[in-house]
Amino acid sequence: MGGRQTMKARRPGGMRVVTAPRGREIVIPPGGCTGWHFHRVRLDAVVLAGTLTRVLHDRTTVVHPAGTTFVEPAGIAHIHLGHNLGSEPVVLYVTPALPEGTPFSIPTPPPPGATPALCQEHTA
Repeated sequence: MGGRQTMKARRPGGMRVVTAPRGREIVIPPGGCTGWHFHRVRLDAVVLAGTLTRVLHDRTTVVHPAGTTFVEPAGIAHIHLGHNLGSEPVVLYVTPALPEGTPFSIPTPPPPGATPALCQEHTA
């Protein structure tokens, strides 16, 4: 579940080629929930399909329909959960800069005032 940053390579003859960063596709089925978690590195994400609803560490709710992008900052101060309240799968493409073998996300207890990862009841 790792990612790579953009790399430059040389082809025979000295021509430089830039490759896109490797990312990860994440699918959240209807009614699915990620649970409370955070990331060790910043994530850049694009919603390819469906509508993702994120609940942030301060219990703010942000809705991301297909075609939108967002950034998830790194660190325990930015715990959040994502869930799919729609009837079609949410498909995300994220590009983390993670070394191979590094966990993609770190599960964590909910922030003060929030319930555990019950997507339909994420705040008290």
